[in-house]
Parts: sequence; C-alpha cells; structure tokens
Amino acid sequence: MSKRPEYLKIKMNISKNYLEVKEVVESKSLHTVCKEARCPNIYECWSNRTATFMILGNICTRACRFCAVKSGMPTEVDFMEPLKVAEAVLSMGIKYAVVTSVARDDLEDGGAFIFAKTIKEIRRLNPFTKVEVLIPDFSGNFSSLKKVIDACPDVLNHNIETVKRLSDRVRAKAKYTRSLEVLQKSKDFNSAIPTKSSIMVGLGESFEEVIQTMKDLKNAKVDIVTIGQYLQPTKKHLPIKKYYTPLDFEKLKKIGLELGFSHVESGPLVRSSYCAHNQLKQACKTFLENT
Repeated sequence: MSKRPEYLKIKMNISKNYLEVKEVVESKSLHTVCKEARCPNIYECWSNRTATFMILGNICTRACRFCAVKSGMPTEVDFMEPLKVAEAVLSMGIKYAVVTSVARDDLEDGGAFIFAKTIKEIRRLNPFTKVEVLIPDFSGNFSSLKKVIDACPDVLNHNIETVKRLSDRVRAKAKYTRSLEVLQKSKDFNSAIPTKSSIMVGLGESFEEVIQTMKDLKNAKVDIVTIGQYLQPTKKHLPIKKYYTPLDFEKLKKIGLELGFSHVESGPLVRSSYCAHNQLKQACKTFLENT
C-alpha cells in the first residue's frame, strides 16, 4: 500500500483538558474505546472533554480482524462500573456521553444488564446529559437488546462495519444480516429512539457495495450513518486496500443524504462516535425540517 496521505496524519495535542480527562479515566480504572481501539481522534476528543467509555472490561470474546481491542476470555464483571462511569461523566462535565463495550459472549445476556444500568446511573447523576450506546449484536438475543432499549438511550448505535461480501472475513462471529436485524428490531421496540451505524472503507469493497450497504441500513430504518477510512492498527490486522480521498467521502455523504438519512458523517478520520453530539443535533434538525 502507498504512503499514508497527509489528510490521514494525526496531530498530537497534549492539552490541559486532555491530561485532565486522562486523569479521570485512570483514577476510576475505566476503559475507553479511544485508547483501547487506538482511535486517531483521541487527542482532539479528549481535548474537547469528550470520551467514549468502554464497559464490561477491555478483553473481547471476539477477534475481529480490523480491531485493536485485546481478545480472549474475560474473567469478571464489575458491578460498580455503571456508577464509576456516571461519576466520571459528572467529573468531566460531559453533556453527551457515549458508552460502548467489548463483546461478552460469555455472559448470558451479553452484558445488556450493565448497559442498562450504566444508562440509568448516568441519568441519575447527570439528568441533563444525553446518552448514546454503541452495542454489540448480543448474538442475536433480542431480549438482551430490549433491556437496553427499555433503559431509553438517546441514540442506539450498532455498527455494520463493512459490506456484505467482506463481513465474514472482517468481523469475528458477527453476521451482516444479524446486524441489520438488531437495528431493525431496535426500531420495532421503540421507534422514537434514533438508530445509527458505521461503515469502514478501504478494506477492498467497491464504491457500489458501500452504496448498497447504505441502502440496506436505510431499509432497516437507520437514522444516522458514519463513514470513515479503515486504518490498520498493527501488521497482524487486515491490510488497507485503498485510501479514499476527501472527495470520495463527500460523494458518499451526498448519496447518503439523497437516500434519506437524517445525518451522514463522512470523512477520512470519522469514527462512529466522532462529534456524536453534533450528529444527533443535525439529525434532529433535518427531521424537523422534513416534517
């Protein structure tokens, strides 16, 4: 693969806010997807006092070939974690909290109870904070999904990650059609909760396949889509097949909006939770303009 383009190079910004967020996260022994998944936006987001909390530990029961999170067999669940996250949100003054997790196929409900409890604890200590959850597929267990939906997150996010043809190779145990079912079922349980999904590009898919994936997500009644460039975390992970240009991302955004999504966040360094508060704001604005 050719040298990484300039627009994909990450600028380190060790600001006062960054250090304060780092201190809060470490003092409460919390995990963030920002750090565990080597997100390229960690310096920008932490400097803006935002972070995506990763609950249920930092060891994933799956080993997806694009993801830097450690894989293996987790040994425990911290039942105090929901409170710790809520206290961190309070300490950081966060008005829009994003909560995700590793996959916990070892647990009967996939960790749905901890997701629901975390939403409730954040709301209890931070009544004006909005909460977005980025959930795994819970192995297709819709009773687990309903536990999360019943806790009424402000946004329900589940990532499709890649196109149908590449899904089995890219994602361990996850299924393309099952991800669509999770998103559709979320709407069936509560149509008032906005749903969201993310696509990585650069893994060998065609432009037409990305468009088809967006169509599949729209058919599953997804409201918000994010599209970003795949970046290989280590040499052990899948190689980058193509670098999409900023113009490519603009084209995909235009197509997504034409398909009827309330909001499309598309760019080289865009990740699922990047500027998540603005994504919801723009989606709500679009919805109001179209009603």
